[in-house]
Amino acid sequence: MKFISRHYKKMKIAYIKVAALAIMIAAFFLPHYQKLESTGENIFVISLNGQEVGIVGDLDKIDSCLINARRQIAGESDEMVLADSNITYEGQEVLWGKIDDESVITDHMADVLRGSIKETLNRSYTVKINEYTVNLSSTEEVLALLQASLVKYDTEKEYYVDLVMDPDRELNVLTTAIYAKEEAEEEQSMMVSAGIEAELDDLFASVEPDYEKDFSDYELGLQKIGFGDTVEVVEAYLQDYEITSLQDAIEEVTKDQEKEQIYEVVSGDTLSQIAERNELTLEALIAMNDTIENENSTIRVGDELIITVPEPELSVERTEEVYYEEDYEAEIIYVDNDDWYTTQTKTLQEPSAGHRIVVADVSYRNKEEINREILKEEITYEAVPKIVERGTKIPPTYIKPISGGRLSSGFGRRNAPTRGASTYHKGIDWATPTGTAVMASSAGTVVKAGWGSGYGYVVYINHADGRQTRYGHLSKVLVSTGQTVSQGQKIALSGNTGVSTGPHVHFEILINGSQVNPMGYLN
Repeated sequence: MKFISRHYKKMKIAYIKVAALAIMIAAFFLPHYQKLESTGENIFVISLNGQEVGIVGDLDKIDSCLINARRQIAGESDEMVLADSNITYEGQEVLWGKIDDESVITDHMADVLRGSIKETLNRSYTVKINEYTVNLSSTEEVLALLQASLVKYDTEKEYYVDLVMDPDRELNVLTTAIYAKEEAEEEQSMMVSAGIEAELDDLFASVEPDYEKDFSDYELGLQKIGFGDTVEVVEAYLQDYEITSLQDAIEEVTKDQEKEQIYEVVSGDTLSQIAERNELTLEALIAMNDTIENENSTIRVGDELIITVPEPELSVERTEEVYYEEDYEAEIIYVDNDDWYTTQTKTLQEPSAGHRIVVADVSYRNKEEINREILKEEITYEAVPKIVERGTKIPPTYIKPISGGRLSSGFGRRNAPTRGASTYHKGIDWATPTGTAVMASSAGTVVKAGWGSGYGYVVYINHADGRQTRYGHLSKVLVSTGQTVSQGQKIALSGNTGVSTGPHVHFEILINGSQVNPMGYLN
């Protein structure tokens, strides 16, 4: 019995040894377990966004697994997908360790990323027109938007727009090209025809004689159309809320916006005419321009004014061939007179309108005509031109006769300030201390220098353009009758003589013997 017990114990020990040996052998050959060197942390538990996804023995494998996981979820959508990917790991030092296969870790990572998708970016297209941008979901919508701008003026839909690579840009930027449908069809037809037929067409075209077109030979209507602004289109990846619907985009791009432009004043312009012509109120025009104080401000030919005009975000420029009949005016004929000043004119012949029939190319930017070229004209009856004789000499200029001073009385009706003074003031007064230098407003000849009754001491000067200036209430006269003076020359000192309430200079300008408001003539 004792012999059996001892034998049993030996067999049990042997069994345990064999089992241990088998476990050790299996550890060497099983794929997910391996003997690890004792060099510090040699096995790593990997977590993605706080969730455990596997165990690796080499940290370099983490990046490749994450890249493959991203590829896996990216392949599940046609759009760009963004997902958080915060990798953490915990290292351990072990003798034996279970290592997960890379494909398993990749699948686990993909599962975590699917639950961590932050947003999906849609492939879209950004359209840039000057400083304006709009985002659309496809090139089809981009083309529909651009075509909507054309169709306002191309009602017969003879032209179509396409997107082409911009040759002036290094990056992949699209721009627009506009084609006539008829030309495209003709080009395709020409490609079909070949050989002798094409050569004969070219031969007949080269020998066809030139002849003057009749009105019936012109093909009236739209001749050319294009965009007046540069259009750039680039591909982008955007969120849903950043993409505009096609209908809203068309509304934004084609409706008129108030845009500032520069208007150059031409001969005959007035502020009210400029405002009316550009659909503005006079008050709005004045508010836009710091150089205009009020409705009576002077404007000159060549002055530049800010105006607003209604224009869409995307402007369309086009040329139309049109037929019309009209009354017309002949150009004015001028006859120069070197003995006259430029302010002098005389009409030698009154005009009368003529009549003509016309074919012309008229160019527009949106609704505004910008050019007109007459192609054929037939006069029904000639216009009679207006003939005007005009002076060529530059007229004298007039300056304020004193430096400084305070305007104390203007031109026109007033309450008489003192006994003996007129209720209608025929000049203007500047209050200034007695003894202030008084200068000739313009070059001329002194015709009076001395006492002038109510004006006190005065100086009268006749000028080359037939005008006369007068200076009153002087304290001292420094010139004499018949003397020639230059503009700005000192002629007297200011004072308080005659009917006067205080030291000042009284100044008049007379044209044809009658006083006018000097403020309208001083430079």
